[in-house]
Amino acid sequence: MRSEEGFEVMELSGDIDLHYAPMVRKEILAVLEGSRDLLVNLSGVETIDSSGIATLVEGFQLAKSKGLSFGLLEISETVSDVLTLTRLSSVFPIFDDLESYVAAEKSD
Repeated sequence: MRSEEGFEVMELSGDIDLHYAPMVRKEILAVLEGSRDLLVNLSGVETIDSSGIATLVEGFQLAKSKGLSFGLLEISETVSDVLTLTRLSSVFPIFDDLESYVAAEKSD
């Protein structure tokens, strides 16, 4: 976790599955409960299952309800495939990098 450009950036790697999703969920919710905008970098994620996707959806919904920003950065091919398959790729704000996200936020 790091702060950059006014956002908390969470870097995830490895597997986001039934075993690790609860830890990821706890961290995501802690950031959002602290009323901080959150970007999740998924470039290092090798696999993600339904519990990992549910964690991201919950974070997105909480951010939206609190008027906070929540986006995904540098999603790996595996994550991209799962988000496309589940039709969530059109729900999440997804950007290639932090600079692209910041530029999009400033243009809104």
